[in-house]
Amino acid sequence: MSPSPRAKTRKAADSPRSKGRTKAAPESDGLPTAYRTDLGRLLVGKVEDALDHDLKDVQGQVDLIFTSPPFPLNRKKKYGNLTGDDYVKWLAGLAPRLTELLSPTGSIVMELGNAWEPGRPVMSLLSLRALMEFLERGELSLCQEFVCHNPARLPSPAQWVNVQRIRVKDSYTHVWWMAATDFPKANNRGVLTEYSSSMNDLLKRKSYNAGKRPSGFDISPKAFLKNNGGAIPPNVIDVADEVAESLLVLSNTTSNDPYSVYCRENDLTPHPARMPAGLPRFFINFLTEPGDLVLDPFGGSNMTGAIAEELDRKWLTIEPEADYAKASRGRFQGLIVE
Repeated sequence: MSPSPRAKTRKAADSPRSKGRTKAAPESDGLPTAYRTDLGRLLVGKVEDALDHDLKDVQGQVDLIFTSPPFPLNRKKKYGNLTGDDYVKWLAGLAPRLTELLSPTGSIVMELGNAWEPGRPVMSLLSLRALMEFLERGELSLCQEFVCHNPARLPSPAQWVNVQRIRVKDSYTHVWWMAATDFPKANNRGVLTEYSSSMNDLLKRKSYNAGKRPSGFDISPKAFLKNNGGAIPPNVIDVADEVAESLLVLSNTTSNDPYSVYCRENDLTPHPARMPAGLPRFFINFLTEPGDLVLDPFGGSNMTGAIAEELDRKWLTIEPEADYAKASRGRFQGLIVE
């Protein structure tokens, strides 16, 4: 999704530094810092350890926890993910501790992928169970459900999609917006999209067919004549434009972006599951303001921190793998404070 026409953004690599800038989140003894900028820092270690030490300093101060934790899987992977009931128990156990970090109007936004039953062409309810337990343990309300559509995802599950051809490819993930209050900070003016050509024509004509519709709605003659600066987006976040642009310019969605180039030039292994920039950008613009604090407890390639930096938000990221933390420096070239 493209940024709002009203959203004021700046490229991280071109960010001016001034004494009046909001300082990054405070540092304390605890997990080692991989690097830091004027606005944030990345800590290397497990989120459980960060909650015991470093994150105590920001309790009640985090405006947005935006993250994509390890997805719920029914099969063990070589990186040691939890599966089944163990996964649900682990994720739900983090809920009350993460909720304590939120400001009174703060939000948690979590991307959860889909899971399939092992050896069967049917979907698992594991991700939904994990969500329900997380909400209950954290005493959170579900503010809204979003869908992130990514047409560049590889066909999955391969056995049922590519081999037996009895399913279509899974090209979306669920994104769940939660909060401890019914009225967390939010402003959809920060994520307005460009009007369609037909809406722009309507605004120029200053007239349209008013009256009662077959659905029963009665449209007044002036209801759609006000220019609000853009259209309110739906709850489907489509990163197709972002992917298409990469395909057209690079012939590959990731191999020549600055992060990948940095990894290649420094002989570093890039993170295998990198988040599309449009996803954190949408929610940071929607749910926070410049100077607010954004936390990602499962940082990966630290796309969340990079977008927070670009949008002038403070940020904290936790990443357990030192190699991935080191590689994510490529998103902050020219900004890292040594």
